[in-house]
Amino acid sequence: QVQLVESGGGLVEPGGSLRLACAASGSGFVINAMGWYRQAPGKQRELVAIISGGRTIYSDFAKGRFTISRDSAKNTVDLQMNHLKPDDTAVYYCNADWAYYSGSSSHFPSWGQGTQVTVSS
Repeated sequence: QVQLVESGGGLVEPGGSLRLACAASGSGFVINAMGWYRQAPGKQRELVAIISGGRTIYSDFAKGRFTISRDSAKNTVDLQMNHLKPDDTAVYYCNADWAYYSGSSSHFPSWGQGTQVTVSS
């Protein structure tokens, strides 16, 4: 089992920046991909960005403003968010796609508890 813990959320003014961090812990696993999702009040959870093997995928709203990075050796993933807007207000969740061994076809998802990001003046 993989446990994820996020940090770095908070209150920021429009146009400001925040950096979210997520660390995976546990034993006997291989992480295939890590990513960030968000859920605003009254809305469904949506993808922000994913990183796997050096390849990144961003949702349209994140392109040009957010940057995802990963340290595979430490099993961490960060999300640098710049030029934040009020519409970015949401709970941000870290996600990991993992397996018990490299090359396994059985993948499992793990989620962090979420960290609140509020963009407001």
